[in-house]
Amino acid sequence: MIRALEVVATGPLALVEDLGRLGYAAVGVGRSGAADRAAYLLAGRLLGEPVGRAAVEVTLGGLVVRARGSLTVVVTGAAAPATVDGRPVGHAAPVHLPDGAVLALGMPPTGLRSYLAVRGGIDLDPVLGSRSSDTLSGIGPAPLRVGQVVPVGEPGAGGPTMDVAPVAAPEGGRVELTLLPGPRLDWLADPRALTATPWTVSGSSDRVGMRLTGPALSRGERWADAELPSEGVVVGGVQVPADGRPIVFLADHPVTGGYPVVAVVRAADVDRAAQCRPGQDVRLRWAVAPR
Repeated sequence: MIRALEVVATGPLALVEDLGRLGYAAVGVGRSGAADRAAYLLAGRLLGEPVGRAAVEVTLGGLVVRARGSLTVVVTGAAAPATVDGRPVGHAAPVHLPDGAVLALGMPPTGLRSYLAVRGGIDLDPVLGSRSSDTLSGIGPAPLRVGQVVPVGEPGAGGPTMDVAPVAAPEGGRVELTLLPGPRLDWLADPRALTATPWTVSGSSDRVGMRLTGPALSRGERWADAELPSEGVVVGGVQVPADGRPIVFLADHPVTGGYPVVAVVRAADVDRAAQCRPGQDVRLRWAVAPR
């Protein structure tokens, strides 16, 4: 029997993601992949799957799928209330879906992105070695659509070994992110301004970057009218464009940029940044205070 997920509803956005495509930055292709890598990896571990199987990244819930064939699934990340044929099921806990069963995800109370993983992984055709959807370049699978039948691969040799993982839900209040100095920190008139007041996540944020609103940052006098040639950027990089409001680069960030990258969010905090909702407060902290 075919093993697949039939998409009944997508919610605001449902994308196929894995660990991303490595090694193509030199030709202008970014890594992409799951925005909250820790949540994505946890889903695979709970299912006993090999690392790197593709899953569905669900933004603000709303995804509804019907099982074709007998499937085992798990939802991690933002704790979207989940039901199977109307019956509540646990979060970060493997769940059996009989053939024809309908899994529905509500809106999570906190956090932005949930991950629906299935034993065998989402088995769409890879592009450049990855099944990740890159929203900036358009490379990889298109967003899921109603009526789509998404094939599921063959399960690995292992299997679920835990009933549930007791993980904390993403934060709903102010989130603190730790910064390391970036290559263009000296472009700021005062590096302390970046951490002096809270920022608010803008509604124009997406998988490319978390845009922050607040008092505009000023450039140092030396760089007031300077132009910066394009240079490589990394996930977690904090770029300050012309309006002075910082952008924290996330999974689908460009590989180069022409505005100064003044700081980098430490790797351990990038996943937390990916779970921040529009309107949520963010406080930036230096790991070591700049001189």
